[in-house]
Amino acid sequence: MDLDKLRSTEDLDVTGKRVIVRADLNVPVKDGRVSDATRLERLVPGLQDLAKHGARVIVISHFGRPKGAPDPQFSLRPVAAKLAELLAQPVAFGADCIGEPAEKAVAALRPGQIAVLENLRFHKGEEKNDPQFAGRLAALGDLFVNDAFSAAHRAHASTDAIARLLPAYAGPLMMEEIRALVSVLEKPQRPTAAVIGGAKVSTKIAVLTNLAAKVDMLIIGGAMANTFLLAEDVGIGRSLAEPDLTKTALEIVHAAKARHCEVVLPHDVVVADRLEAGAPSQTVPTLEVPADRMILDVGPKTVAHYSDILGRCRTLLWNGPLGAFEVSPFGEGTFALARAAAAQTKAGKLISVAGGGDTVAALNAAGVTGQFTYVSTAGGAFLEWLEGRTLPGIAALLAAGP
Repeated sequence: MDLDKLRSTEDLDVTGKRVIVRADLNVPVKDGRVSDATRLERLVPGLQDLAKHGARVIVISHFGRPKGAPDPQFSLRPVAAKLAELLAQPVAFGADCIGEPAEKAVAALRPGQIAVLENLRFHKGEEKNDPQFAGRLAALGDLFVNDAFSAAHRAHASTDAIARLLPAYAGPLMMEEIRALVSVLEKPQRPTAAVIGGAKVSTKIAVLTNLAAKVDMLIIGGAMANTFLLAEDVGIGRSLAEPDLTKTALEIVHAAKARHCEVVLPHDVVVADRLEAGAPSQTVPTLEVPADRMILDVGPKTVAHYSDILGRCRTLLWNGPLGAFEVSPFGEGTFALARAAAAQTKAGKLISVAGGGDTVAALNAAGVTGQFTYVSTAGGAFLEWLEGRTLPGIAALLAAGP
């Protein structure tokens, strides 16, 4: 993809135009109230900018998995209410995303006003990327803006087909995400490091393979590291691993070496006899894991080694924790390295980009999320970009309407 050809909303004349914004309003809702508004907060500046420049803003989004039919528990109405609160202005609500309810909501908008339309997934045509459904959505607007990078890995009507029917642009959040990922993967300042953690090699084979050809240091953490240790005939006790993937692990190591990328594994580890909060634990050298224990975190020597690597690098990509961070005390390795990366970033010595649900949760727990250069909340789209895949929502913008 030639990302330089993406059209952004910067300097776009939207005065009086009906602008359809594909957003990601798929946020946690409990008892009819939004419990985590992070995604909405990030969306606010872009919507305010369009409204300020006289656009009639029409926000569309999916929410949950309602299986292609209306379902009250998946209504976007409470999300629209929270968005109005964050925008500090009224937000109209259309009881459907197509047909008369949508048309009425849009027709009532004046320049500078915003409406949210009901859940796209109340219609089967959304996930089927149905051109007729996309046509009915497109008929509501004059311009299309995709500001939902987190949904860009899906070829759905609101991310793909609609972009081919209207003049289409990447929104500010979309551009911010793309620029961050390009800065670490396509045009990085070197040396570069990637911290890739998590439970299973099987879920990140494509990520590891792609990154081994792009970064200088590949730090592997979490239970995933156990499979790599096992591949090198290192005893891992009762630790979680995927023995059937040891050959794959070796292939990744060899491919990395051929590209002059060093694969880095832990020197010492924290072990316990069970994964339980407060369970007695001890730190041992990686080569001395007791047969009756399991590896649940990296040790202080490993953290020091990894921190030293980051100190010599200019760019960091982070996806996945180093240990079972949700259970105390097995998050200390992840938190300590996160703080080290944050300190390097704050000092202007490191460009740090992180993403993935567990990663964001770990950085939040370490209290350093705001200190990284960029933290993505995109989940699946972020992972697919790391795998080197073409994302349909971005490809559609590049092949967009006039």
